[in-house]
Amino acid sequence: MPFAYYKRLSKADRAIYRRSDGIAEIALPGLKRHRRLAGAVEQALAGGNRRAVKDAASGLVAAIVEALRVPPSSVRVLSTRPRSARSEMHGLYVRETGKVPVITVWMRTAAHRSIVAPRTFLRTLLHELVHHLDFELLELAETFHTEGFFKRESSLMRQIAPRGKSAPPIPPENGKGKGGKGAHKDRDEGEDEDPPGQLSLFD
Repeated sequence: MPFAYYKRLSKADRAIYRRSDGIAEIALPGLKRHRRLAGAVEQALAGGNRRAVKDAASGLVAAIVEALRVPPSSVRVLSTRPRSARSEMHGLYVRETGKVPVITVWMRTAAHRSIVAPRTFLRTLLHELVHHLDFELLELAETFHTEGFFKRESSLMRQIAPRGKSAPPIPPENGKGKGGKGAHKDRDEGEDEDPPGQLSLFD
């Protein structure tokens, strides 16, 4: 069943939504390499060094896009999650014409400035990467939070970090579902709707 915001989409966007919803998995070749790189991300995060985390996260994303033969996305790792009175940002995917897309993730929580749990960090990174793959691999004109989107996110998580208890998928947003133009922002609960061209995710 489509999420509630589906009713607010245009006819063309509904068609994109349905196509996204019908794709449940992204199959990765070379899992041994990806699992090693995911382990490197977790190790770097445990060490608390932002540069090391950035290098490890960039290496994982680069390996995945290379394996899937799609154009790259750069990765930024910043320190403490931005926070407003009612929300905390987890991740950001920015896509601008003529520029390499950028995935941004944060390694410390806003509330306590503690290191984000490794598997939660990995899932956030993969979540933003799925937005990139929606455009570059699936060739969708927009990227929406659909059930299929979250299944694709989970499929990547299972493949590269199969052992132990995974962080739960981030639930769908309560606002606009359109994220192809400008920035896609992933936040926790309580944030107001974004202006056109942006997509909020509430958790």
